[in-house]
Amino acid sequence: MEKVIVEKQDGITIIRINRPQKHNCIDGETALLLQQAWVGFRDDPESNVAILTGEGSSFSSGADLKAIESLRPREQYDADFAYNGKGYLGFTRMTDIFKPTIAAIDGYCFAGGLEMAAWCDIRIASKEAEFGCLERRWNVPLVDGGTQRIPRIVGWGRGMDLILTGRKIDAATALDWGLVTEVVESDNLLGRAIELAQQIASYPQGSLRSDKQSALRGWGLSLEEALRIECQLGMPHTKSFETEEGLMKFNKRK
Repeated sequence: MEKVIVEKQDGITIIRINRPQKHNCIDGETALLLQQAWVGFRDDPESNVAILTGEGSSFSSGADLKAIESLRPREQYDADFAYNGKGYLGFTRMTDIFKPTIAAIDGYCFAGGLEMAAWCDIRIASKEAEFGCLERRWNVPLVDGGTQRIPRIVGWGRGMDLILTGRKIDAATALDWGLVTEVVESDNLLGRAIELAQQIASYPQGSLRSDKQSALRGWGLSLEEALRIECQLGMPHTKSFETEEGLMKFNKRK
């Protein structure tokens, strides 16, 4: 059984973690397959948006702690893990994907699963989704970006609440906190994610991607420096063919 399933349809890539019997936890093989899937999406000129989801009733319960040796780097500070975009779960240190990404979350979204969801740009949850840093119980650190991304998404206080208490929150609380942007019925989860992906994929992609890149690269910098990055990345699009075409369409509206 393939541990990661990749589907492509109409400019959208759907990446499914396929270990439902283990709540889609990630072992070494799954991590490698996830990295390959995301690199494939990044480099595919025909794919504009990607959806990350889990097969069955869970998104992901994080690292497979019973197969932890398959995930550990060769050395404690292995540069390949620390700096080359890999991370324990395969892709969580990648910072060069400027296409939009969506997490479609059902059931368990715990530990590294929450870190993977936080890696995505947009998170949609089912009413049955649950979130939490449950690795707190086993002295397992957040090393797939959670210490940085979770507080950026929900704010420092709530981020520290999740990271330090290890408590679970439900989908309604996640929506209230801004951890997810939409809650839907479980049987409509993937359909809604695809609908949103189709909407995003239908737009001209040039300035959309540079705007994401600007937001990522400007985070944490001074406003002056961040605005400089925005200008450098955005201004070339003001004279681009795509923008000229977009303005022509706008002017033809009745």
